[in-house]
Amino acid sequence: MAVRGRHTKVLPSELNKVCPERGDGPAMHPRTMSEFEVVPNLHQSSSSVSKSRRKAHFPTGSNEKENLISWIPENIQKKECTYFVESSQTSDSGRTVCECGYLREQHPEDAAKPPIFLGKEWDPSRHIQEVPTDAFGDIHFTGLGQKMGKYVRVSSDTPPRVIYHLMTQHWGLDAPNLLISVTGGAKNFIMKPRLKNIFRQGLVKVAQTTGAWIITGGSHTGVMKQVGEAVRDFILSCSHKEGEIVTIGIATWGTVYNRESLICPMGGFPAEYVLDEENQGSLSCLDSNHSHFILVDDGTHGRYGVEIPLRTSLEKFISEQTKVKGGVAIKIPIVCVVLEGGPGTLDTIYNAITNGTPCVIVEGSGRVADVIAQVASLPVPKITIALIRKKLSVFFHDTYELFTEGKLVEWTKKIQDIVRSRQLLTIFREGKYGQQDVDVAILQALFKASRNQDHFGHENWDRQLKLAVAWNRVDIARSEIFTDDREWKPTDLHPVMAAALISNKPEFVKLFLEQGVRLKEFVTWDTLVYLYDNMAPSCLFHSKLQKVLLEEREHAAGSKMPRVQLHHVSQVLRELLGCSTQPLYPKPKHTERPRLSIPVPHIKLNVQGSSLRSLYKRSAGRVTFTMDPVRDLLIWAVVQNRKELAEIIWAQSQDCMAAALACSKILKELAKEEEDTDTTDDMLALAEQYEQKAIDPAAKGDFVGTLLSTSLALEFSLVCLEPVWPGVFTDCYRKDEERAQKLLTRVSEAWGKTTCLQLALEAKNMNFVSHGGVQAFLTKVWWGKMCVDNGLWRVIVCMLFFPLLYTSLITFREKRLQPMGCMTRLRAFFTAPVVIFLMNILSYFTFLLLFAYVLMVDFQPSPSWREYLIYFWLFSLVCEEIRQLLHDPDGFGVVKMASLYFKDFWNKLDICAILVFITGLSCRLIPSTLYPGRIILSLAFIIFCLRLMHIFTVSKTLGPKIIIVKRMMKDVFFFLFLLAVWVVSFGVAKQAILIHNEERVEWLFRGVVYHSYLTIFGQIPSYIDGVNFNIDQCSPNGTDPYKPKCPETNEDNKKPIFPEWLTVILLCLYLLFTNILLLNLLIAMFNYTFQQVQEHTDQIWKFQRHDLIEEYHGRPPAPPPFILLNHLQILVRRGLLRRPATCYKQLKKKLEKNEEAALLSWEMYLKENYLQHQQCQEKQNPEQKIRDIAQRVDVLVELLDLDRVKRTGLVEQKLVSLEDQVHQSAQALRWIMQVLQDNGFGSGEDVPPVGSSKALEMKEVDLEGKPEESQPPYHVLARNLLYPGSHTLRFPVPDEKVPWEVDFPLYDPPAYSADHRDMAVQDPFSPSLESLLKINYNTMDGLIDRQSFHGLYTVQDGLPLNPMGRTGLRGRGRLHCFGPNHALHPVVTRWRRNLDGSIIRKSLKKMLEVLVAQYPLSDVWALPGGSLEPGETLPLKLKWILRREFWPQFQTLLKQGTEIHKGYLDDPRNTDNAWVETVAVSVHFDNQNDVEMKRLNSFLQGCDPELCIRWQVLDKRIPLHANHKDLLHKVSTLLGAYY
Repeated sequence: MAVRGRHTKVLPSELNKVCPERGDGPAMHPRTMSEFEVVPNLHQSSSSVSKSRRKAHFPTGSNEKENLISWIPENIQKKECTYFVESSQTSDSGRTVCECGYLREQHPEDAAKPPIFLGKEWDPSRHIQEVPTDAFGDIHFTGLGQKMGKYVRVSSDTPPRVIYHLMTQHWGLDAPNLLISVTGGAKNFIMKPRLKNIFRQGLVKVAQTTGAWIITGGSHTGVMKQVGEAVRDFILSCSHKEGEIVTIGIATWGTVYNRESLICPMGGFPAEYVLDEENQGSLSCLDSNHSHFILVDDGTHGRYGVEIPLRTSLEKFISEQTKVKGGVAIKIPIVCVVLEGGPGTLDTIYNAITNGTPCVIVEGSGRVADVIAQVASLPVPKITIALIRKKLSVFFHDTYELFTEGKLVEWTKKIQDIVRSRQLLTIFREGKYGQQDVDVAILQALFKASRNQDHFGHENWDRQLKLAVAWNRVDIARSEIFTDDREWKPTDLHPVMAAALISNKPEFVKLFLEQGVRLKEFVTWDTLVYLYDNMAPSCLFHSKLQKVLLEEREHAAGSKMPRVQLHHVSQVLRELLGCSTQPLYPKPKHTERPRLSIPVPHIKLNVQGSSLRSLYKRSAGRVTFTMDPVRDLLIWAVVQNRKELAEIIWAQSQDCMAAALACSKILKELAKEEEDTDTTDDMLALAEQYEQKAIDPAAKGDFVGTLLSTSLALEFSLVCLEPVWPGVFTDCYRKDEERAQKLLTRVSEAWGKTTCLQLALEAKNMNFVSHGGVQAFLTKVWWGKMCVDNGLWRVIVCMLFFPLLYTSLITFREKRLQPMGCMTRLRAFFTAPVVIFLMNILSYFTFLLLFAYVLMVDFQPSPSWREYLIYFWLFSLVCEEIRQLLHDPDGFGVVKMASLYFKDFWNKLDICAILVFITGLSCRLIPSTLYPGRIILSLAFIIFCLRLMHIFTVSKTLGPKIIIVKRMMKDVFFFLFLLAVWVVSFGVAKQAILIHNEERVEWLFRGVVYHSYLTIFGQIPSYIDGVNFNIDQCSPNGTDPYKPKCPETNEDNKKPIFPEWLTVILLCLYLLFTNILLLNLLIAMFNYTFQQVQEHTDQIWKFQRHDLIEEYHGRPPAPPPFILLNHLQILVRRGLLRRPATCYKQLKKKLEKNEEAALLSWEMYLKENYLQHQQCQEKQNPEQKIRDIAQRVDVLVELLDLDRVKRTGLVEQKLVSLEDQVHQSAQALRWIMQVLQDNGFGSGEDVPPVGSSKALEMKEVDLEGKPEESQPPYHVLARNLLYPGSHTLRFPVPDEKVPWEVDFPLYDPPAYSADHRDMAVQDPFSPSLESLLKINYNTMDGLIDRQSFHGLYTVQDGLPLNPMGRTGLRGRGRLHCFGPNHALHPVVTRWRRNLDGSIIRKSLKKMLEVLVAQYPLSDVWALPGGSLEPGETLPLKLKWILRREFWPQFQTLLKQGTEIHKGYLDDPRNTDNAWVETVAVSVHFDNQNDVEMKRLNSFLQGCDPELCIRWQVLDKRIPLHANHKDLLHKVSTLLGAYY
């Protein structure tokens, strides 16, 4: 159980896999995991290896070393010979060796035991034993730089699961997305340079793009060397991150040269290995370009091929594993790539094809690869022994004499079987796939094999799509998957859509959207939870989410970390978006979740789904959605800084402007907390792009200047010189100003009931706020209901003399305010923000004038009425500040409103002024502190005057200058640090040189700081140089509090004795650095700041102008102190009447649903125009044009190169055609001469030669056409080399040698007859002539029917001969009778119908459903029938399916059915003397209400509960036995149905 627990940590959560349907296999292999449990110490080793350490590259850490040293010897063995038996052969040095190939001293000490104990002959099974391995660790190739690899010596009997565990858990390799097994020539061979380059580039490209493992023989020779050099060239041309390709060499330990240097019982970290090809002799060196080595040991020395069984089993084991990545679970596919090769390579190809592994043959590489490539396009009957002999003589000209006649027959049979499986065979020909498209050929081979694989429904298409997503090859998906052969439903793409999102594969997301995936159907509540649960751990948002979960766990006092829910996400998002937005995902009450139910068919919500596919199981009903799926997906992409994904999703959004501004805000907030500088820059750049989407995108020039800092980058938007095309809001504003302004103030329900304008302000998007459209709207708000073209002087005049309002001096926008006598004109005028602002200015100036008058003229011990008026005035100001603090129309709460209030600098200044005023007032009212009170009030007056700057920010002239002053104040602050260093250093030195022991603190400060500071401005102390020294101006002993202490003087004449030259030098240096250097530095800083800020002051002023407008838009109309009347009104309304606070209707407006829908549709239409315009502009970009031209030139060069190859091939074709015509002419002339000779014209001696037999032979063997798609003339399944259910190999029988009439002297098949103890009736197991003579053939032999449907068959030596020809095996095999074994196969069908009962059609033909069954202990599906027992009328397998009471009715149905086949059945169990003959009957139910069909359904599956029965759609890909599919084809032809 500990092992399984560990495995659940290795894999992602249960949600991380797509649960495949039946046929794909489980996403997590229980069998595989149970096998892991037998590995000792597996839990211990796994726990010590961190999955975060996934780099396969080097060097090895100390923890990993300790882990390997303890784990490998316990789990991995080697083999060694324990008994020395002298061999007749000798070593290369002439010394005596054992039968195992090793010298005597290379054996254990007790290896020479008496033979009486161990046997007289050397037996590997008895004399070779397993011991813990002594060679593992890191391998360093000496003299080749930093080339490092990992290696291990393993026993040839090591379970593949242990090796796979070593590679994935200890070597840190990620499970591959693809396994590429490269095989071929083991010796060096010559490839054409062009083909070599194509192969190398294509191989590493497919490995690098798909995350594949490449497996080779690992030696530095032949095809392994080619692969190693390909990987080496790729790594040298790429960065370290891109160049990591896993290349695994599986070699024989006994054939590795210099292997002694790898032996280290405690592990070699590293082991130094010397690659010495010159002295290797018959052995081989390891290839230095491989990353990992598995050295297979069988206890022998110098014997090649030992690794092949283990390599085959390991590749098979890996191909059975399931890789879970990005939510997609796929079985790891495997492909075999073949270069050159000999007899062993042919066996490898044959075994791979037999096991269903696709093979890619590289034509032009030589030998076996070229033989197969030359005949691959021929029909199988044309691949004859003569043709193979001809090809072998061409491509194996050096070793052709070694091929015996039997070997030729075997090669012909194997090549025929290989070519017959064309769906698994891909020939890569130079010029067919392009110059660098070996990777396409490899991937197309996998897809072709997968596409032609039998399957139910769309399982196979799903597998292909999963592979394409895992490999991130959208080009393959477009060309091979999304074709006319398959119609994809959008819901079928939902699981892989989620996988593409998690894996950050935007091209696939775009492809799926093009194929009809609708985000509103895709994004369910559970899908969102799943996506957030699978965020990258390195993502900053993920860490913030984990903090929220940790806080919740601590709050709940639980030990288990809670699962991610959307209210957790909402909590983090509100921190990023600001509290002005409402929570996007409210916390559900109890177990409920906020949801918006929308009826959508074919989707079912899985509340506690354990898999991704379970979220999308088709089921009619309702589905639970979040409120805005596009928004949800966009946020998920943006918080992970996934630019391409976010771009694609934003293009789908409806509320696009709000979405862009919100994304900009989120990214800027994340950038503040991101520690990685590169990620921060990326986030800021992406934030700027979203701001540009909302307003003005790219510019013709670069950004102006360098930003001051990251904080300034957040405050300033990156400004463009000249916009090339408009953004969404710009286009909206140009089309319709009123609608565009509605977009600014519309309350967006999707984005937390906020507005676009509020989002822009929160994100400090100055580009957006300073846009002309936004500023026009703010100006409109500023002027209230008045027209914006009213002059300011008119407003001031009407404000001072309001009866002028009823003249035409002031105009209003609303028609209802146009009548002169309207009383609302007065209210509209005085509630306009501009009027409120002017009245507050007038009030504030009056307050300051009165305050100044009291301080300077009327400050009496007892306050006057003017002073009391000031106190009352201040009280009204305090009340207004309290109102601003507590005014909360959006329901944020007091704490949030207080934090927002104190964020504003001017509010802080107001509070400071009020507090200082109150402090001064308190002192003023106490007679003893009257004067200090006046001083404090004077300071308060200064602060109140500084508040005037805020009033002037509304001015377009003064506002930017105030901003510049604020920036320069920061420069002065930093400048003071530099200045303080010089002032203090000079002051202390001066004070110490001139004055001795000054104890008065105030005079110390004066001498050190104050005098030094004044020196900068020219006030140089008179005594510093001793010339103008006057002792009357100082105190000799420092006793006079009003005089400084005198410098060091002579006691006699009272003259200074300090070193005047030193003080003068210090003064000069001090003035040099402060007056010249530092002050000029300050001027330069001011100049730099001015230039930087001046370019942005207009934007900053426009941005801050909003705050002032918003403040006075919501401010009571009366100025202080009359504002107290408005405060009293608010108090009555809120306190007594309990009325809520009202929002600013002009700044935040909720639209009606119809109006909002129309507005958003209009915005979306303009967004589409913007995107189209953007694409057009990108195409016109000079850099893009250069890239397009370069790509076209490359294509043109490639086409010219391919044209040369095609021309060469065309010449060859023409030569072949000419030779063909000459051959036909020669045949015609030979016939004419033969006729003339037969008629007596001329003699045979005079006949001239008109054509050679060699030409005739070449005609027969070289005529290669396209393969004909027809049924094979002879049985095929009955000639499979491996007989099913046994280890018996058939004698190879090529197609041309199948008929008994064809002479085949070499034919010597083995005999095999299985003993069926469970059968009551069977022919003899070991037939003798006596027992065979008792059998009556071609008649009824008791209960056994030995008559054939094909008439009389031949009986030879007491055994019948298969009427269809040779099979390569004598005896009866697994059949129970010699001769025909009769069977019955009912084909039960019905029409496939829709829910409404209508028949489904495809390609205008009706579709059928057929009844199929899967029997216990079987992995395949079959028709419900089988062999007939003697005397029975129904097969036993059919009786398993049907209940006994229905047997008679089914026999009636069979009699009423149509016989579609009667005769020989090509079955793998057939032999030369026993075969299967069957009767296939079609039982079709035409009516869906057929009573017999309903009864049949009710009586199905009557015996075995493990029996599976189903109605399955009938087509050519249905996964049944091949001979059963032939029967289905006949049924579909009979009924005119689709197949």
